[in-house]
Amino acid sequence: MHEFSIALGIVKIAEEESRKAKAKTVKVINLEIGTLSGIELEALEFAWPAAVKETVLEHAKRNIEVIDGKAKCLECDQIYDLNDIYDACPNCGGYFKDIIQGKELRIKSLDIE
Repeated sequence: MHEFSIALGIVKIAEEESRKAKAKTVKVINLEIGTLSGIELEALEFAWPAAVKETVLEHAKRNIEVIDGKAKCLECDQIYDLNDIYDACPNCGGYFKDIIQGKELRIKSLDIE
């Protein structure tokens, strides 16, 4: 389950940023996670309590904004919703695409004290 290591990475970043701001705790963490990022939200939810135990995120409220996948067809320039990385363009049936969004995994903000 790689979601545990992802959660540990989030903790590391939050602790570094808290240390820079001379804060002792994080009240709220806002995350952006794309549907094409390969992260299972249920697995992240399961791993979260163990990863944040005795850290600045232990009591933080966690908000997750899910970013839907979008792509631009390289054959016809159509922009379309992308549910799976292997989906074809609904306009021309082409498979060559640029993924515009949906692969995100970022800490959008921390509310610290």
